[in-house]
Amino acid sequence: MKIKGKLMDADGMGNTFRRLAHQVVELGGGAEDLVLIGIRTRGVTVAKRIKACIDAIEGTDVPFGVFDIALYRDDLGELNTEVVFYGSEIGFGVDGKTVLICDDVLYTGRTVRAAIAEVMQLGRPARIRFLALIDRGHRELPFRADFVGKSVPTSRREGISVRFAEDDGEDGVYIYEK
Repeated sequence: MKIKGKLMDADGMGNTFRRLAHQVVELGGGAEDLVLIGIRTRGVTVAKRIKACIDAIEGTDVPFGVFDIALYRDDLGELNTEVVFYGSEIGFGVDGKTVLICDDVLYTGRTVRAAIAEVMQLGRPARIRFLALIDRGHRELPFRADFVGKSVPTSRREGISVRFAEDDGEDGVYIYEK
């Protein structure tokens, strides 16, 4: 992997998470009836950080859960590797709630489709919204994020790497040549 540039550093990521949290709260008129779900793996960290910001803004404790969308993928037969399912962790109902699905990078839209399918298995939410730290384009399905930290047009030869201090020892977003 050849790094082409750094798109965000730790300060930029912190500012972006705070801005996104304010947008979520403003659009929803607060955090009442809001639940957050992070898509395993990096979307979980995104959701945790958004939750921390929303909780600080609103003085609440927004319910938080984790989705493992492995079983909802539409490309299972095409993968040359064995898919590992770690399981989802949802300890709350979604009926009548605003479900905010969080992920690190929005690319083709297939992950969003899988996450929505999983939400619908849990109940009937009032609405489903999607938050992505980075939107890199190249949609194959007609999905867009309601909240985007940064839009980064990429070529198909490029990739985006989101690094978190919790997992990688640093906060940063990089663009690289595949």
